[in-house]
Amino acid sequence: MIKYADIISAQQTMRDTIKSTALMPTKTFSKLAGTNILMKLENLQTTGSFKVRGAFNKIFHLTNDEKRCPVVAASAGNHAQGVAFSANKLGLKSTIFMPTFTPPTKVNATRSYGADVILVGDSFDDAFAASQRYCQTHNATYIHPFNDPKIIAGQGVVGLEIFLQCPDVDTVIVPIGGGGLISGIAIAIKEMNPAIKIIGVEAENTASMRASHEKGEIVTLPSAHSIADGIAVKRPGDITFEIIEKNVDELITVSDTEIAHAAYLMLQRGKLLVEPSGAAALAAAITKKSKYMGKMVVPVISGGNINMSLLQQIVEQGMCLEGLRTTIQVILPDQAGELQKIIAILDNLKVNIQDIIHERSINAVPVGHVMVLVTINLQNKKQLDTIKEELASRGLSCRVIH
Repeated sequence: MIKYADIISAQQTMRDTIKSTALMPTKTFSKLAGTNILMKLENLQTTGSFKVRGAFNKIFHLTNDEKRCPVVAASAGNHAQGVAFSANKLGLKSTIFMPTFTPPTKVNATRSYGADVILVGDSFDDAFAASQRYCQTHNATYIHPFNDPKIIAGQGVVGLEIFLQCPDVDTVIVPIGGGGLISGIAIAIKEMNPAIKIIGVEAENTASMRASHEKGEIVTLPSAHSIADGIAVKRPGDITFEIIEKNVDELITVSDTEIAHAAYLMLQRGKLLVEPSGAAALAAAITKKSKYMGKMVVPVISGGNINMSLLQQIVEQGMCLEGLRTTIQVILPDQAGELQKIIAILDNLKVNIQDIIHERSINAVPVGHVMVLVTINLQNKKQLDTIKEELASRGLSCRVIH
């Protein structure tokens, strides 16, 4: 099993290559959480996530025979980039298998670190199967994303840094996918101060570790779908499961809606770009999900590699949730000049129009009329009431869609 000494050794191994990331206090999120929040910013790590720590430690410690062969990984995201960067840094060849649906930004990033990328299959399972066949035919070394002692020891350096940066920490909240990150952090933190609480957080639709804990044995979920794809793991590792059972104080879940809102707030209020899995621990903190919320709480912001299309959706929905963007529906006579009336009203109120859609072909629209959907950006929530009152004064009724 992994020992504290293994994590100290990993820290020395990566000392000149991997960043020691900042621990950032935040008034905004401290107020929302009702306690002191300090964010461990692994989204600012080399390659954009903590994954590079374990990958570098693992590849560094390969035997001489293993280093003569290519290293292989199957991943749709952060692990791929961590392995590619680490192999390149250590002068080794890497081959990464990724599902064909992987966003081009992640494929290009992985290739930029020197890896050969092979796109195969419609799912991670297809890519994993292809990677195993490749290992057999090319005598290659497979780098597991979480269920490996060297990987876990590398991730555990995050825990060392947290304690050194804030010895008074009471609670550390860590996202869980396969469990490698929280396993390493828990071993490190509990060695330095067993009283510190370690909280694991999963997406509620992909809580395989919590399901395994409740049953007392490893459980495989039938599916794992979440916007937090970095922690959407159907089956945890046997090594990580054993460590978590021994060292983690609580397992909790957050919804995709809570994760998305936390990611939006990180961008809008924290000025930091995070991926959904990277926002999971903060989501747990600001929704006060844990019963162990101490006076000094560190959520680990595990990564920042987000799909741009998903980022756009998160921003738009976040603005709607905060009352900064809405869509109103107005039924107008289908004749020239009617739409201009609405535009003039909004212009007079200094309202920015985001989008306008006309709809004539559905039964809800009376013949001779048109449904107009206007998406607008608001200065504050009260401005919507002013808009509705002004439209009503002109004989126009509107319905708020969202």
